[in-house]
Amino acid sequence: MDRAALTQLRSLVLRGDVEGLVAALNAAPWPADSLQLIGDGLVAAVRGGTDGSVELSRACVIALGERRWDGDRELADALEAALGTGPAPMLRPLPVDLEELSMILEGDPIHGGGRIDLRTGEVWPQAAIEYAEEVGEIGEEYDDDPNRWLWVDSEGSRPGYRDMEWFIEDLDDADFADRLARAIAGSGAFRRFKERLSERPGLITRWHTFSNDRQRGRARRWLADEGYTDDGCGETRSGRRRAAAR
Repeated sequence: MDRAALTQLRSLVLRGDVEGLVAALNAAPWPADSLQLIGDGLVAAVRGGTDGSVELSRACVIALGERRWDGDRELADALEAALGTGPAPMLRPLPVDLEELSMILEGDPIHGGGRIDLRTGEVWPQAAIEYAEEVGEIGEEYDDDPNRWLWVDSEGSRPGYRDMEWFIEDLDDADFADRLARAIAGSGAFRRFKERLSERPGLITRWHTFSNDRQRGRARRWLADEGYTDDGCGETRSGRRRAAAR
């Protein structure tokens, strides 16, 4: 799947266009590295009774079970629950934007971190919290309320570094893979990786697709470990907000 098709797929999911998503998935082979994104869209499609979504969702459950990345089991459980072929996860639904959550989780452990508003599912980076406190949007009486906030600590870039290693190991071009492996040795690994990868434009889309799905899955698994499940509304809400801001 080329970049334009992947962009369209992502747009369909974030806009909540389940009919368009089902049509797109039936029209072309699925990108294997986008199962987390696809699965989120299919959960919404099945819940909405979209024609053709059941068969696609069953196929997605199988694909997730074969792939077994972080978060795949949790997403497969959500799909099976929506299909009525599995129990509902014993997790509290929360409309969280998994992409925004992943940015905090994999941010700077010293200066990063943030919270999730348990009333709305909105993800607040630490800098946004501090600003909201300064302008009075968040009062001190709510600052440490465990019924209002779910704290998120940044875990650093190590998971992202492992993604680069895994991506390199999966390349068919041994010579280029070796060049990438040497590029990520030492400090500045992410910058050098992107610079080297820019020599092969065809791989850039593949990397972003792979990396985004890995991050989404890790955020989903973290949320499940905290007792919550994404209900699919958070990213649709955020996606519409981003579109309106353009």
